[in-house]
Amino acid sequence: MEALFIGQAYIDVTLITDTIPTGDEKSVAKDYAVSFGGNAVTAAFACAKLGIVPDLVASVADDWLGRMFLDMAARYAIPVHPRKVKRSSLSFILPHEGRRAILRARDDNYLHPFPLLNLGGCRALHLDGHQADAALHYARLCREHGIMTSLDGGGLRPATHELLGFIDVAVVAERLCEQMNLTPPDMLGYLKSRGCRIGAVTEGEKGMLWYDESGTVTRFPALPIAKSRIVDTSGAGDVFHGAYLASYLQRPHALWREHFTFARAASAYKIQHLGNEAGLPSQADVAHVLAEFPTQ
Repeated sequence: MEALFIGQAYIDVTLITDTIPTGDEKSVAKDYAVSFGGNAVTAAFACAKLGIVPDLVASVADDWLGRMFLDMAARYAIPVHPRKVKRSSLSFILPHEGRRAILRARDDNYLHPFPLLNLGGCRALHLDGHQADAALHYARLCREHGIMTSLDGGGLRPATHELLGFIDVAVVAERLCEQMNLTPPDMLGYLKSRGCRIGAVTEGEKGMLWYDESGTVTRFPALPIAKSRIVDTSGAGDVFHGAYLASYLQRPHALWREHFTFARAASAYKIQHLGNEAGLPSQADVAHVLAEFPTQ
């Protein structure tokens, strides 16, 4: 096991459309994509595409969507440790002018306890706050064994405060700041108080406010991708997480600014493609983006 990711699995249906029908109306979308989804799940696929294949603990149902998800994971050789639910979770995503509306149907009523895994050889843990019992168990275990822990703090969950006490690298969204009534600078102070060695708040087009290994707070700007090239921003943050973990696992002694620079290029690649799978960059794709924006 190189790394362990834990999250809620979705099947994402992404639709490009100019109109959203209501009532008895009908409309035809311009384009669509069907892919795997979920924060830590998409990050795991991104990490695998970049050369580090993690193990994945995810919700899986015994239905046709669940079998579709397992087929997707098998294509990337990702070992899935399923946590059974009755029905698969779905996301319907409507990108439009650099933003995206999302409608989700989720089954997170887990029918069995989380799987107990041997972490021998594991070098990183990535969580998105779903499966709180499993997240806390493995975060504690990794802290005891000196394994790097990472959190995608996309929103406030019941165990967020407790979980952050075991997290080394916390990258959270503006939405979490809003839910906790904190400004981004205040959020960084909160992450420091919880013992997070690296902390960041992602702010979309404004980039990211973060503090490094020394605790210094700086602005990390987004790459200036032309609006005409932006197709689908959904999943960009998840690819960012998967990419910085791949970079860390491949270059564990590099500075976190280097890992985030790599991840920013991976995320910039994602937003130019429709759907999560089409937006997963290879090492060559990331290198191409870095070459296009060498001074950023």
